[in-house]
Amino acid sequence: MAIKLHVNGQDRIVRSDPSTPLLYVLRNDLELNGAKYGCGLGQCGACTVQVDGNAAFSCLTPIALLEGKSIRTVEGLGTAAHPGVVQRAFELEQAAQCGYCIAGMIMRAQALLDREPDPSDAEIRAHMQPNLCRCGTHMRILRAIRRASEMLKAMPASKKGATDERHG
Repeated sequence: MAIKLHVNGQDRIVRSDPSTPLLYVLRNDLELNGAKYGCGLGQCGACTVQVDGNAAFSCLTPIALLEGKSIRTVEGLGTAAHPGVVQRAFELEQAAQCGYCIAGMIMRAQALLDREPDPSDAEIRAHMQPNLCRCGTHMRILRAIRRASEMLKAMPASKKGATDERHG
């Protein structure tokens, strides 16, 4: 069955069973490998992407529910040469150790900052709670989110719009 998905600003047609989890379609069909398979139960957050601006576990979300919705993955935030603000903040704070959880962490952080550009520490901790990091870089991750918030506040409004268009 053909299903039209709007991923990172582009319409993509996938031919998969409607019950197929988004994670498998992203990785196997669309070759977007940022989201990782962690637990398959929505308990670790390694597979986190955004659906209509909200953080979502792609391992639990069947593609049948996604037609007409906007999906954003870590690949849609920026590139290695031109990282998005949150990606850059994670790099500057050296928030990744093994890197397995980081794409999911970045996507959950991006969802928070898109909704609340100046979150409190308590809001950051509560929002990030569903995502786990086995390496223990949680303090660096929190610093990276605070840094991204500061970077976004310092950015001219015209630049913020350009960043938003890049990831649809």
